Amino acid sequence: MKSIESTRKVEDIQRIVQEASHNKETISIAGMQHSQGGQTLYPNGILLDMKGYNKILELDEKNKMITVQSGVTWADIQSYINPYGLSLKVSQSQNIFTVGGSLSVNVHGRNIEYTSLIDTVESIRLLNADGEILHVSRKENAELFPLVIGGYGLFGIILDVTLHLTDDELYQIRTNSFAFDEYSSYFREQILQDKRVKMHLARISVAPNNFLEDMYVTDYYLADNQSLLESHSKLKRETIIAIPKFFLGLSRINDWGKNIFWNTQESYNQKLEDTYISRNNVMRSESAFMEYDNHSKTEVLQEYFIPIDEFSTYIEDLRDILKDEQDFNLLNITIRYVKKNEEAVMSYSKDDMFALVLLVNQGTDEESMQETTRVVRSIIDITLAHDGSYYLPYYHFPTREQLIEAYPRTEEFFYMKEKYDPENKFMNMFYKEYHQ
Repeated sequence: MKSIESTRKVEDIQRIVQEASHNKETISIAGMQHSQGGQTLYPNGILLDMKGYNKILELDEKNKMITVQSGVTWADIQSYINPYGLSLKVSQSQNIFTVGGSLSVNVHGRNIEYTSLIDTVESIRLLNADGEILHVSRKENAELFPLVIGGYGLFGIILDVTLHLTDDELYQIRTNSFAFDEYSSYFREQILQDKRVKMHLARISVAPNNFLEDMYVTDYYLADNQSLLESHSKLKRETIIAIPKFFLGLSRINDWGKNIFWNTQESYNQKLEDTYISRNNVMRSESAFMEYDNHSKTEVLQEYFIPIDEFSTYIEDLRDILKDEQDFNLLNITIRYVKKNEEAVMSYSKDDMFALVLLVNQGTDEESMQETTRVVRSIIDITLAHDGSYYLPYYHFPTREQLIEAYPRTEEFFYMKEKYDPENKFMNMFYKEYHQ
């Protein structure tokens, strides 16, 4: 890249865009830069670092809405609204990301009722390619609304956003374990039919002893006695880091470590039974134990969306693909629920789906990257065969043909990009890779 620019003022952001336009330079937009597919980078361009643009502008306590600048993190918002007894409707499991970045990838979380972030957005202020500030909502500049959310920074700079909030609540945790082919019916009958269940999380084993066979779930039920919320509402930080970090480290090394890690995870989950936790604390896992630094290896995420009723047969096909892939070092699969929501042009949830997040340890050399590419493309093929999709923020292993099949409105998305930014002032490697 040519340079990195950061600022705390709208006027400076406008100036950066105008100067880049005058000099025929491109701009890519970055928050925490956790997207792995080049969505925040472009060669010889300007990287606009939005982390300093991070004020909380207004809290409408009565109507349960908050307006923030896009560089604010979810942790910042949680700290601000917790004393008011308010909570986010949707965010990732980790709270370290910026709001602008999360909007740009249209994140989802553990919620049952609200799953995609776009559900919770009232309006956005957007700085477009001409340096103009637009108000974008479902009523104003409505064509841009489903393009900017899940638009990966290609339609302009998200300045501010107004989000709908909800009440903080006290949850009682229930846990369960069963075989993978029982999961879909369990979820439909025990979770979706019970309005007391507010959040849900599952894991399926990647340990050799029960590879893609056994599962456990963590369900968050609305507690009967909400008067206990006050004693659980203090925001907590992760304190038990060393132990899971140690066992995750073992799982990177060999099969024995993977078996031990799974047994440890499941045992810990069982200990959560009937404990209490506030909604805000469910939504602020920082996952520090997953931090990893190795000169020859890295860890990448992949995420696949599968219709609920396809889950069992999908897992069987996934097992057939992966059981002989000794060099595909799969460390973890976490599962969440995502309701059907096709509002965003690049929507990943064309049905009520399970989202499977895969954590993979791989080498950084060219041969290792090619091998991971081969395996991932095979996984995407079976995902598509089961009417599924995949998430776009991760490394660009998929082919263009797979992208178009997973996201049928891709050509419309690219066409609208050309309409609103014909000179390609906002660019990233994702667009360069897949646009033709």
